[in-house]
Amino acid sequence: MAKRARFTAQHAANSVIGRISHAGMIAGSRGIPESNMRILGSYAAVYTHDGTGFYADANGLKRNISSGDLIIVFPDIPHSYGPAEGKTWNEFFLVFQGPVFDLWREAGLLDPSSPIIHLEPVHHWLRRFESVLGGQREAGWAPPLLEVCRLQQVLGEALMGGTRGSVRQEDVRWASRACVLIEEQLAPSLRIEDVAQRMNTSYGSFRKRFTRIVGMPPSRYRTTRLIDRACELIQQSDMTNDQIAITLGFCDAFHFSHRFKQVTGFSPRQYRRALPTA
Repeated sequence: MAKRARFTAQHAANSVIGRISHAGMIAGSRGIPESNMRILGSYAAVYTHDGTGFYADANGLKRNISSGDLIIVFPDIPHSYGPAEGKTWNEFFLVFQGPVFDLWREAGLLDPSSPIIHLEPVHHWLRRFESVLGGQREAGWAPPLLEVCRLQQVLGEALMGGTRGSVRQEDVRWASRACVLIEEQLAPSLRIEDVAQRMNTSYGSFRKRFTRIVGMPPSRYRTTRLIDRACELIQQSDMTNDQIAITLGFCDAFHFSHRFKQVTGFSPRQYRRALPTA
């Protein structure tokens, strides 16, 4: 079967944070031969929704690909992907670039060592990727900023809703339970070791897994949620720093103010002044 492409976006319009330069549906794609790896020069998201095949890159990574797999292509990494020899598959693709996606990569959200995310059900995720363009492109100019923002949202959903080498949904459930236990007794005196014990794991294993999933160590998460609660108290009451410190379990107002500024970048006094008045 010959390759058939239906482009839904192909334009040069840009925004300060990035753009989507090409997007489309390819039925009967033969992919990129492993013997002829390419450097795309842009990021791409390739969602396979019918067929099986492979992904390989110059970092030595090789993975089997099945329907429902999302391939993240990186601009500087030689790569190839496609169906088995003599076969074809169907794919939806988005080619994108810009500083906002470089930031995602620097933060580890887009990870070249883990470029495959499995997403099901296929019909749901295919609609989500198609929705990035906001419908069929018509003649005239369309704001590329909106497309970039929609793509970021869908990528975020994919990172949280898919599997990427491990059972991500299991990780999400585990992290949610750990966060609930931390927030049950939200105070600086809370021992993370006790939370680890309640999760039936050692402190070292708990801290490592929590940090990998949540993106910060459990002690920092506890402090961040404490300060979130402090912000609520400042907004909803006339409590002084001393009263808030006592309520949240800080040893004194100085310690509370120090932690508050570490997390928010503002002192409690500056935060109060920045609040809108009724």
